[in-house]
Amino acid sequence: MTSENKQKVKSEVVSWVKTFVIAVVIAIAVNAFVIVNAKVPSGSMERTIMTNDRIIAYRLSYKFSAPERGDIVVFRYPDDRDVLYVKRIIGLPGETVEMIDGTVYINGEVLKEDYLKEDAYGSYGPYTVPEGKYFMMGDNRNLSWDSRFWENTFVPKSDILGKGVFRYYPKFKKL
Repeated sequence: MTSENKQKVKSEVVSWVKTFVIAVVIAIAVNAFVIVNAKVPSGSMERTIMTNDRIIAYRLSYKFSAPERGDIVVFRYPDDRDVLYVKRIIGLPGETVEMIDGTVYINGEVLKEDYLKEDAYGSYGPYTVPEGKYFMMGDNRNLSWDSRFWENTFVPKSDILGKGVFRYYPKFKKL
């Protein structure tokens, strides 16, 4: 191999290494600042999100607006902040949430929830949501470990990592 060919090969290898390093840096930055990649380990969100589904949440969703009731979010579990949970926002700051015979009430009014897997059972609350915090529930109410049962009932806004955008595995589905 001539010296000129060796230089071309070296240049090509350097080009590939640069491309690979740039791609890795971009992927790390996107994962750290733009998206949250989460796996759903349980059936607590079933019918909407199934066990072992993988979802993408958008980290910037709440930088300029507040979370809204009904949003599916990825957040740090209040009783173990190293664990990520996926649930639906039910109660907003300042609201009173109560479940009577399986029906959720917000400030005394029935919450319409057409996303539920089945009729829920049980009575819980009332819970008054503190300012800057949120009350979370799974869509599969009868099998969901959520705000009703946690030691630290409410999720601070700062622990909400992103709004669920879509499921990408096993099949693509917008949330």
